[in-house]
Amino acid sequence: MLKQKTRFVCQQCGSVAPKWMGRCPECGNWNCIVEEVIQRSTTSSISIDLKKPCLINEITYFEEERILTSIKELDRVLGGGIVPGSLILVGGDPGIGKSTLMLQACGNLSKSRKTLYISGEESEKQIKLRAKRLDIEDGLLYISTQNDISLIEESVKNMAPEIVVIDSIQTVYSPNLESGPGSVSQIRESTVRLMRLSKEAGPAIFIVGHVTKEGNLAGPRLLEHMVDCVLYFEGERYNSYRLLRAVKNRFGSTNEIGIFEMRDKGLKEVENPSRYLLSGKAQNTAGSA
Repeated sequence: MLKQKTRFVCQQCGSVAPKWMGRCPECGNWNCIVEEVIQRSTTSSISIDLKKPCLINEITYFEEERILTSIKELDRVLGGGIVPGSLILVGGDPGIGKSTLMLQACGNLSKSRKTLYISGEESEKQIKLRAKRLDIEDGLLYISTQNDISLIEESVKNMAPEIVVIDSIQTVYSPNLESGPGSVSQIRESTVRLMRLSKEAGPAIFIVGHVTKEGNLAGPRLLEHMVDCVLYFEGERYNSYRLLRAVKNRFGSTNEIGIFEMRDKGLKEVENPSRYLLSGKAQNTAGSA
């Protein structure tokens, strides 16, 4: 029996080390290097399905309408709405409101489009309770608590939804890998398969991801390079205001910022940002208009 080959991978930056170390030489974090088994390829032959290159002026393309979420701040940051077949990463601190934002968007979209919300962190009853608090009752909103990436792919292909939300990527795993959910190899494998699914099956897929204490998305930086759009949802946990900004957008500008206020009934758009930005400014000071 052949001995299994292993490698040591940093769970923060994704760098590979020849042996175990207490501190990662690349990112400097402590106790983040984990031993992982190198998976052997199960394919016995090379695929010969080669697509012939074509001239760019021979490619037929029809301008698709963007899908509007009815949340103006979110639509503007996305560049005018959701592009069908795109892969969008939403990052932020735990508890900042990422799941609330995604569930509110799903509630609006499900009024006219089939929407699938997949949560690996909450049960179906918990999601139902949160949806009731957000006044989400009717619509074509389907809930799943599946974590296996293979079963997620099968569900999406069978249901053919237009919008899919994965909450969160740290809980999704492939049974073919021996490492646990949230590891670098699991996040990379799951994201690659979701990227392929969005391009082949056609749904727009939102991936929710947590960030580290340094403010970076948990997992390898490769995750940001594979998606079409990267959104950060930021704010202080004990402050009611939240900021949504795009750091990468293949279909729009990265200069837009969305402002929200967290309330009992969920997130509410701040229509007058100037009042929010100047709320702490003293009145009648010298030099003010």
